[in-house]
Amino acid sequence: MEHASKRVLGPAIPGVSKNAVLIVATLATFVTPFSMSSVNIALPAIGAEFRMDAILMGWVTTSFLLSSAAFLVIFGRLADIHGRKRIFTYGIVIFAAASFLISLSPSPEILILMRVVQGVGGSMIATTSVALITSVFPPGERGKALGINSAAVYTGLSAGPFLGGMITQYLGWRAIFLLIVPLMAIVLLLASTSIRGEWMEAKGESFDLAGSAIYGFMLVSTVYGFSSLPSHTGWILLAAGLVGLFAFIRYESSAKSPVLDMRLFRGNRIFTYSNVTALINYASTSAITFLMSLYLQYVRGLDPQGAGLVLLAQPVVQAVVSPLSGRLSDRVEPRLISSAGMAIISAGLLALSAISAETPQPLIVANLAALGFGFALFITPNTNAIMSSVEKKFLGVASGTLATMRQVGQTLSMGFAMMVLAVYVGPVQITPPLYPAFMGSLTAIFVFFALLCLVGMAASLARGEVGVNSKQGGQGTALPTGAQKPG
Repeated sequence: MEHASKRVLGPAIPGVSKNAVLIVATLATFVTPFSMSSVNIALPAIGAEFRMDAILMGWVTTSFLLSSAAFLVIFGRLADIHGRKRIFTYGIVIFAAASFLISLSPSPEILILMRVVQGVGGSMIATTSVALITSVFPPGERGKALGINSAAVYTGLSAGPFLGGMITQYLGWRAIFLLIVPLMAIVLLLASTSIRGEWMEAKGESFDLAGSAIYGFMLVSTVYGFSSLPSHTGWILLAAGLVGLFAFIRYESSAKSPVLDMRLFRGNRIFTYSNVTALINYASTSAITFLMSLYLQYVRGLDPQGAGLVLLAQPVVQAVVSPLSGRLSDRVEPRLISSAGMAIISAGLLALSAISAETPQPLIVANLAALGFGFALFITPNTNAIMSSVEKKFLGVASGTLATMRQVGQTLSMGFAMMVLAVYVGPVQITPPLYPAFMGSLTAIFVFFALLCLVGMAASLARGEVGVNSKQGGQGTALPTGAQKPG
């Protein structure tokens, strides 16, 4: 068994190229955020065609995030058992097929249903891409590789508003989803031809079906309930989700082969606090693009292309700075870099809370650029810390857990935004008489997000020394305070 485990490790497989893995994982990582950000810019056009209110438009984004979040850890565990490359390629096929079907949607209900399916494929890609990179790159090179991967995320986010705005304006929103199909076909072709071998350090271990079912119920109930607040149904679902959370923790603590090993959290302070910090970061920032897209196109009267150009500022800065922060996190304590990023994000959110219908557009662009700088400082070092704090056999689960924090945080962010919009604006289409109420909701949302970021900064500082620049990085798990096993 020891020999078999070593045989499937990335660098030991004959003919496996680290760069090939990085290129394929990075291309796939580009497409998913591209689809997310381009859809956000197209939401007013989608809403106009189907006569959707702001709440229902929010579900076009939230349905993808919710289904993705529900399956991330599950597919992470399946990838560790059956192969990360296998789950990765299945995800590409599902994502592409769902994108094609979305382009043919005849109603908002079909559109949202297909977004759910697309989210399932997205979860398979997200939970394996980082794990594949971590599998083949040693600790001393990992931060740089993860920085390049993060830059692809932000490049996708950058291209989404601009290209999505142009496509929506000249070809219609359905063309955005059609574009995804050939992009994913290219990724699938490269994965099939350039990556040999497989990575499955947990091969032969059983899959925790009962724990996965409890996990899925817990997550869907919690997130859907939160997004349905302040209705009675929302409170009931939220309570059911919390009960499911306690049941999941209790069951997984005694499961023989758990889908999510609780020891990763109990004995590893770095892993626990870094994931909590990631959750808080995404929960306090992910609705920004959605809200600013509505603000720019409704209140400021910009067309999709113009709004996309303004929103370009944030991800462009992220794409430029992320590789630099990744390399820096191989040499400097990651918690210091991440915490500084959270502080910058908090300040940027407070500035956004003060915008009005007359705020100069260059000031908005500068504010979004500052947010992008803060995101870049936070995300790559935080990811490096998480993936360097566990053994190789848990890389899929660790990647899935991190991706779950991202997707749950994004969903909670959207859920909170939708809840505030429901209170301030109501389930109606946004029209000029409702602009003051809409601006009031923006102020409330951004102030809350800024305060939440300060909590995240405290959690980031509390994780302790990470030390990913050590040659022993990526070898420890279930160890007190994130300590590492001897090499």
